[in-house]
Amino acid sequence: MSVSAIWSRGILCATLALAFVIGESNPADAQLQLPRLSVYSKVIQHVGVTEISVEYSSPAKRGRKIFGELVPYGKLWRTGANAATRISFSTDVVVGGNKVKAGTYALYTTPGEKSWTVVLNTNYKTGGTYGYKASNNVASFKATPAQGPDRERLTFLFANTTDNSTHLHLEWAGVAVPMPIKVDTKKNALANIKKSLGNGWRPYFSAARYLKGAGHHYKALKHINTSIAIQTNWWNIWVKAEILAKVGTLGAAIQLAKQSQVLGANNRIYKNFFAKRIAKGIAKWTAALAKKNAAKKDDAKGKK
Repeated sequence: MSVSAIWSRGILCATLALAFVIGESNPADAQLQLPRLSVYSKVIQHVGVTEISVEYSSPAKRGRKIFGELVPYGKLWRTGANAATRISFSTDVVVGGNKVKAGTYALYTTPGEKSWTVVLNTNYKTGGTYGYKASNNVASFKATPAQGPDRERLTFLFANTTDNSTHLHLEWAGVAVPMPIKVDTKKNALANIKKSLGNGWRPYFSAARYLKGAGHHYKALKHINTSIAIQTNWWNIWVKAEILAKVGTLGAAIQLAKQSQVLGANNRIYKNFFAKRIAKGIAKWTAALAKKNAAKKDDAKGKK
């Protein structure tokens, strides 16, 4: 073999070796995505102004018997796979009758055939049950398992949600375990109002609308007056009219509603969404006021 051939062959081998090394160290290979045995999952539910979220790794049955075998009865369980399942609350809540502060907690359970123990623990940065200490528990309660969907994977979901409560359900392999959660939405909303009220007209306006809907008419009147004092517009004038009508001051309510019509004449939101509503309000209150005045006249005549 000639010297030039040997030289060419050497260059070719070196080039191939270099390509192999480069290929082995390609960052794309280091980020290879493959299915996980236990998939990361997250579910979020809003209850009133409270956000509740659960983060967990969801294992699959894969033909195995789950409760009583893979997940033993009477033994503390991380309630999922890999790291302990985490549950977070944006406000204070009541879980299974236990008052729990806003924050993030590990959700542990001890499964049983007829009863489960559910525990919330402050040490949520744990792998499985390692580092678990009962002294860090903030809530512990019993839950009764029921027959549920024969789910292949462990699933958390929320059910029966209202403005003040929800149930977190653990469902897997034909078993469903409900965990009741309650929140004080009115208290949380009032706290948000207090924090949000600033110098602008809109926070006071929003607070007044909420309080009106919640039946706190005189508190609502206080906030709408502040809103109007900062900036008078058709919207806050209309809301004040609604509040006055609620407390029976119909004459003043009618006058304010008419003022709102004038102020909103060139406003798109007023024309598209509120013009008919305000007109109906004026007609309704005018009829009610006339009926009220007629009743007073009849009453006065009866006393003569």
